[in-house]
Amino acid sequence: MTESEEIHQTISAGERLRAAREAKKVSLEEVANQTRIPLRHLQSLEESDWSKLPAPTYTIGFAKSYASAVGLDRNEIAEDLRAEMGGQRPDYSSAEVFEPVDPARTMPKWLVLAALGAIVLVVIALTWLNNRSLEPDEVAPPEAAATAPADPGNQAATAPAQAPQPQPAATSGPVVLTAMEPAWIQVTDQGKTLFMGELAPGQRFTVPQTATAPLLKAGKPEALRVNVGSAVAPPVGPPGRVASKVSLLSADLMRGGSAAPASAGTPATPAASAPPGVQTNTQ
Repeated sequence: MTESEEIHQTISAGERLRAAREAKKVSLEEVANQTRIPLRHLQSLEESDWSKLPAPTYTIGFAKSYASAVGLDRNEIAEDLRAEMGGQRPDYSSAEVFEPVDPARTMPKWLVLAALGAIVLVVIALTWLNNRSLEPDEVAPPEAAATAPADPGNQAATAPAQAPQPQPAATSGPVVLTAMEPAWIQVTDQGKTLFMGELAPGQRFTVPQTATAPLLKAGKPEALRVNVGSAVAPPVGPPGRVASKVSLLSADLMRGGSAAPASAGTPATPAASAPPGVQTNTQ
């Protein structure tokens, strides 16, 4: 056996790794950064402290990476370390806890806590939505309760409020016929023609206030707009049909009737001067 072989056998694998590292003037932290091996495992390798190292397979792998970083033979270091661990490593019956080779690859603690917090918030939101969907609907909305009568037996007092009747528009003022588009009309009073012809768009005809029973015949009722004072009267006839014998009295127009029946208070007039069924102006 040569002198170099004897020296090789007296020096442990960890001491050889440390000597090679110091010869290269490399710190143990630099080796840890290069090999991604935890610093305490490298220290345990150099000190041959097997009790602080994981299983032999992992320890030998660490030693090979360490040897490559400092320029030693990987296989030779592995064989020497295997021989040392075979005779000196105690048999541990307890389970070993292995740490990742690269601590930088582990998930940061803050990220784990943030993920757990997000999961808790999602569970709370889903629970709240589920409870809300199970809530029973209200029997009656506040609006219905507010409009319900305080005394169910007093129906006469609440009836006007439940069904308001539309108020008639003002019926005072002159009756004016305005053509929205070309419209042929004929206005008569007691058989006398007051106007007959076509009104151009925008042209107006005002019924004389002296007329007692004015009647209208319109070839195109939808082309006319009838005003009683400042109010607009309903249409004088259905679209597309000739309207005839339409009373132009203010009250009749606002009621939307065609020709109102004669009132009981109508002044006596000759039978030939007022057509039957026409209401005359008694105002």
